[in-house]
Amino acid sequence: MEKLRPRFWETVPLTKMTPSEWEALCDGCGKCCLNKLEYEDTGEVAYTRISCRLLDGESCRCMDYPNRKALVPECVFLTPKSLPKIAYWMPSTCAYKLLFQNKKLPDWHPLLTGDPDSTHKAGQSVRGITLPESEVPEDDWEDYLFEENP
Repeated sequence: MEKLRPRFWETVPLTKMTPSEWEALCDGCGKCCLNKLEYEDTGEVAYTRISCRLLDGESCRCMDYPNRKALVPECVFLTPKSLPKIAYWMPSTCAYKLLFQNKKLPDWHPLLTGDPDSTHKAGQSVRGITLPESEVPEDDWEDYLFEENP
């Protein structure tokens, strides 16, 4: 992995980040890998505790990140180009969304703390609360709504 520029997220536009810088923005919360319900009449997005089949519920990371699109065709590749179209359903604490909105990273973000577990320690991840999608029928997902932490 290449060396990251100091505090790159404050000076480098999302479209000019290196692949390593882009990936480093992920705080490892796992919220984007939760299945969501979008209500057609309001456009509201609700998160469920039902996770993608590739999400490791303890590490909150994808178990096969390089091959995720082949294994989960509905997986969304987050890029600077796709971000404007999908930011509305991303977690409110997501670094990609925050920087897209010209906001600062939360003080618990690993890039600020230097601690890869700071997201979990701050209670901002889904560690230990998810259920694999294979265990819950899609018709029952509404029974497993997840209130996103601010």
